[in-house]
Amino acid sequence: MKLSKHATDRTRQRGIPKLMVDLLEQFGAEEMAAGGARILFFDRASRRRVRAYSGPLADYIEGYMDAYVILDGGTVITTGHRTQRIRRP
Repeated sequence: MKLSKHATDRTRQRGIPKLMVDLLEQFGAEEMAAGGARILFFDRASRRRVRAYSGPLADYIEGYMDAYVILDGGTVITTGHRTQRIRRP
């Protein structure tokens, strides 16, 4: 997945490892965001899949499971940590 300059800066500033962006792409739940963008985040089912996939790394990445990415097309435009629930329609 391609990261924009803004996403690269925000990922670094917010301390989100590139591994989490890759795991979100592979396992994350997807919802529509404002302006036609998409948001990828870890819901309960995707957290279980990541734990099963990561094995011994599961304890390390648990602290990053609140991360999300916003995609526009195939490019990540920003990343962040969820502080509120993502409402599904």
